[in-house]
Amino acid sequence: MTLAVRSRQSVVLGSVIGALAIVAPIAARADDPPSGWSGKGQLGYVMSRGNSDADSANAALDVNLVTEKWKHTLSLDGLYGRSAGITSADRWDAREQSDYTISARVFAFGAVSYQDDMFSGFQYQASGSAGIGYKFIDSSSTKFAAQVGVGYRSLRPEQLIKDDSGAVVQRIPGETASEAVATAGIDFDHQFNASTKLSDKLLVESGSSNTSTQNDLALEVKMSKKLSLAAGFGVRDNSKPPAGLKRTDTVTTLNLVYAFTEAK
Repeated sequence: MTLAVRSRQSVVLGSVIGALAIVAPIAARADDPPSGWSGKGQLGYVMSRGNSDADSANAALDVNLVTEKWKHTLSLDGLYGRSAGITSADRWDAREQSDYTISARVFAFGAVSYQDDMFSGFQYQASGSAGIGYKFIDSSSTKFAAQVGVGYRSLRPEQLIKDDSGAVVQRIPGETASEAVATAGIDFDHQFNASTKLSDKLLVESGSSNTSTQNDLALEVKMSKKLSLAAGFGVRDNSKPPAGLKRTDTVTTLNLVYAFTEAK
């Protein structure tokens, strides 16, 4: 299935990719990809026909650029869902983070992110942040790092008007709001054996208007040097969602993963 990308998404994502190409290189640790470019892409699709018609698709791309002192990570992901002829999910996310090694365990980071979710009650959400991180565990099989920082967030709420069938028939944008935020994150990986890995990534942004939390848990099993299967569970929570919308969204995925380089 082809996922349609609106023009403003293309501009923002293109800007992020352009920024990735010109920023300075990044710091590698023992389990990081080799110097240069590497990454992985994944795709999942479900089609149901019969008493009810439903389609859902999700895609993700993670790209790394590693040099002697820096590590840049660009993550893009999209989600699309349609049921009984009504679009129920249409979301695009982009995040770029650059880490600079200060010592064996301490690193500094800078990050930018953008989210365009047609059903979140926000026309867009964008932020930039910087801070410090620490690697609590850095063994050959287990990695556990945490980071804290401060930043600035801009978002534009919108009111969704739906008809009796639940389809969105009108969107009324509100005023753009900006505020300072505190950020925190956790990055965990555990390699059970040569073919099985568990990962969990947590990101939190908290400002005066709301606190947004994103957590992505995934179990990946290699089928070959390049191909893997990944089962994932993602949670997105907004402490003060727009009127009429739920606070928490969850998504469960089963994806085929292709690695640009052989995972260590």
